[in-house]
Amino acid sequence: MTTFISARELGDNFHAEVIRPLLGDRPYAAGLLGWGSDVLGYDTARSTDHGWGPRLHVFVDAGEVERVTALIDENLPDEYRGYPVRFGWDTQHPVHHVTVSTVAGWLVDHLGFDASAGISTPDWLITPQQKLLGVVAGRVYADDGRLQPIRDALQWYPDDVWLWMLACQWSRIAQEEPFVQRTHEVGDDLGSRVLAARLVRDAMRLALLLRRTYAPYSKWLGTAFARLGHEDGLDEVLADALAADDLPDRERALVTAYGLLARRHNALGITDEVDPAPRQFHDRPATVLGAERFAEACVGRVRDPRLRGLELVGSIDQCADSTDLLSNPVAYRRLVTLYDGRP
Repeated sequence: MTTFISARELGDNFHAEVIRPLLGDRPYAAGLLGWGSDVLGYDTARSTDHGWGPRLHVFVDAGEVERVTALIDENLPDEYRGYPVRFGWDTQHPVHHVTVSTVAGWLVDHLGFDASAGISTPDWLITPQQKLLGVVAGRVYADDGRLQPIRDALQWYPDDVWLWMLACQWSRIAQEEPFVQRTHEVGDDLGSRVLAARLVRDAMRLALLLRRTYAPYSKWLGTAFARLGHEDGLDEVLADALAADDLPDRERALVTAYGLLARRHNALGITDEVDPAPRQFHDRPATVLGAERFAEACVGRVRDPRLRGLELVGSIDQCADSTDLLSNPVAYRRLVTLYDGRP
């Protein structure tokens, strides 16, 4: 049985021993980028049972794409360190996964636009965070200077976009934080638990935003959140909220979590300080943070008039979670009019 090594390490060796000798002294960049748990470094031995093996992208000049593609096609081995070089999954016919393109061409395929030509505010908002991770989080094995500038440009949101997204995430919490009590009050304990779980997910995504860290898709959200490190105990409090069997414990854990996030927010100094103390929801018996106050504080620091004029619907993966949408640039780019500012 082949001993497992991560795809990043496998790709590094595969590039050094197979691809680099083929390409010789021609200028190029190469890396493990794009889709997949292995790009993020989350692959394990379990990953090898499905669509896993040596793969990478090679980036060359437009006039070299056809020539380099043919060179690689004709010279790849059948196996590398015990793994098939040509592999498939489900309905995917076995092929090798060394793709050759220009950086601009790959960006259009992966993101839906050529980020090397500039990134507009709507581009930032319509592009799922998982897609941005596919550019900035993967392992680079060679770079003649064509790849790093775009990775630097996409490393994190511009401040105004970030503040607006923080406002949207706080707003998501504000919209539902009193409902955990209200559903329980009418005897809908299952509904109360479901709402608590939704709010836990929103709190996790807010923690990632506050730490300037892109959120991966749902399978790896908890892993990314755990890797932030939580000296204030936020992870334990959120686990308590999910485990709570009665409303007082559930509400207490959620409000404690909101308070910890509020203190993280205030510590950044990105807005005027907002009181992190819990409060009663109007005249009703629900304890909340009043998260809309943090949303308003964030919007108050946004300078871009386009963003200030938008409803707080959120970026594409703050307002939608369909895999079929978020994985398909053609599909999600159709929704870019959400952010064009027109009535």
